[in-house]
Amino acid sequence: MKDTPTFRLIERISNLLRSEERKQYAALGLQPVHFQLLDYLTRCNQFSNTLVVVAEYLGLTKGTVSKSIQLLERKNYLLKLPDANDRRVTHLQITPQGEQLLNNIRPIDVFAKAQQSISNQNLNSLDEALHAILCALQKANNTKSFGVCHTCSNFIKMDDHSLCNLTQLPLNEVDSIKICREHRLNPAILNTLT
Repeated sequence: MKDTPTFRLIERISNLLRSEERKQYAALGLQPVHFQLLDYLTRCNQFSNTLVVVAEYLGLTKGTVSKSIQLLERKNYLLKLPDANDRRVTHLQITPQGEQLLNNIRPIDVFAKAQQSISNQNLNSLDEALHAILCALQKANNTKSFGVCHTCSNFIKMDDHSLCNLTQLPLNEVDSIKICREHRLNPAILNTLT
């Protein structure tokens, strides 16, 4: 697979946001898909609030959406209402309790913190902006950066080889461009992004 830094940055940001969502929603006995479904129902019109359309919008199977609807209905977050003209069609409607739930859970705190921390930066490209967002999200979420070795503050480039200052082990060229759990972003690299 061709290396696509922009895609990888977006993917990592998405993973961090989903991780934060899972933490918040698990405390309520729900999954991110339940909130995505409720959020969609607050924004769709009367022609787009059926199980089939929700599944299409979320890119999920009808079975997955059906189970989510059942759970949300049991928790009194949404109602199933028959169509006035065609009894074969069922419309989904968010309840006041569902709306209250959405209002209480938004926005994800770490995203708001990250957005605030980069608002003053003059970023020159999409990659710089995404990288700055990713770093700010990781800091706000207190997660490891999982960056590549050659961007780590523990990476030492020598004449004939590289070394990890943390482990005191040599790094070959292939390892120096791979993801490491112990990564600590080199401030010099961070400064080039801000």
